[in-house]
Amino acid sequence: MTPDAATPHGAADAPLSDVHVHARLQTHVVRVLIAGQILEGIGMGATLSLGALLAAELSGSNAWSGMAATMSTLGAAVVAVPLARMAQARGRRVSLATGSLLAGVGATLAITAVAVDIFPLLLLALMLLGAGSATNLQARFAATDLAMPKTRGRDLSVVVWSTTIGAVLGPNLFGPGEVIGSALSLPPMTGAFVFSLLATLAAAVVYSWGLRPDPLLTALAVRSGGPTTSHAARGGFAILRSTPKARFAVTAIALSHATMVALMSMAPVHLRDHGASLSIVGLTISLHVAGMYALSPVFGALSDRIGRIPVILVGQALLLAALMINWLGDGSQTPMTVSLILLGIGWSASVVAGSALVAEAVDVTDRSALQGFSDLSMNAAGALGGAVAGPILAVAGYSGLALAAMLLVFIVVAWSTRRLAGNQR
Repeated sequence: MTPDAATPHGAADAPLSDVHVHARLQTHVVRVLIAGQILEGIGMGATLSLGALLAAELSGSNAWSGMAATMSTLGAAVVAVPLARMAQARGRRVSLATGSLLAGVGATLAITAVAVDIFPLLLLALMLLGAGSATNLQARFAATDLAMPKTRGRDLSVVVWSTTIGAVLGPNLFGPGEVIGSALSLPPMTGAFVFSLLATLAAAVVYSWGLRPDPLLTALAVRSGGPTTSHAARGGFAILRSTPKARFAVTAIALSHATMVALMSMAPVHLRDHGASLSIVGLTISLHVAGMYALSPVFGALSDRIGRIPVILVGQALLLAALMINWLGDGSQTPMTVSLILLGIGWSASVVAGSALVAEAVDVTDRSALQGFSDLSMNAAGALGGAVAGPILAVAGYSGLALAAMLLVFIVVAWSTRRLAGNQR
């Protein structure tokens, strides 16, 4: 049997000694992850759009606004593999709490950077805030550590969905954030970072105290037949070289994320250039984020039922629809809002189904390594997308940016179609 066709049979596939204990533990893990994701969502959502606006203001040019998304996704990429290795060695509890604390440090540095008017310090702060995004991403995989194969997509997607609450609420804290910032004598547009700091610290507490027993360490112990703290695992590159399923899944996630980041990162600047207020910008981004997370349980259940690749293709169709609207549109607020919602929904379908494919591509002893490499690839692609989005926007406008992003969609569609033709779902 080839690695691509192999079905992993680790702890997530084999029941614990008592199936009822297994079910209760998985339910507890998912509930803790949901609570943490809500808090992380507030932390990230409260500053999602402000980074681009602050980057443009401190640098003096809109061309640098894309660096906000670039640095955030780059930061998530940088910590993805170390957090995965930490999870493998010390468990999800330590890994997720550490990522949340790093994001809290980033929120503090962002306020400091604006106060002292140092653009490079803001970029460093945004990198550290990216650790919160990396934590969000790894939390979805934590939901699969003890999940049964027939519900793996559902459990993963429910945790992804829970981010909706905080991520939609977060951008609407811009106004209250300014009130808080004024009361604390903080610089303009930095008050929301206070909410980010408090939320990420609370998430760290939830993960640290709630994930007991640790789901990944439990799964590894079951796989090895008893308690152990040392597990031989391959690196991400080695896994990709030997596992076509993993190569496809990682690429589909990375290119879908790059498409979303490129368009979303430029949306606040584009809207402001067309006269939108800060409140309108926040509302538009909230709707986009709602699209990213609100329907994820639907796509998770659908991927369990009809297969991962068909759902990835649904996501690509939605991404293409969003890009077409932006390419053919006139830049007005309503078409752009619709396109950003579709962009979020397409991202959700692609990433949820792709993540389930990553989780089942290899045995449990290799999963954290592959998951870390997947998040590294995803965020590196997003960082590159955000980096090139600013110059493309300056030269070709938002419609030109949408046209350029269509190439990424076509690559995923072609590869997905080829695998379906080979009856690999």
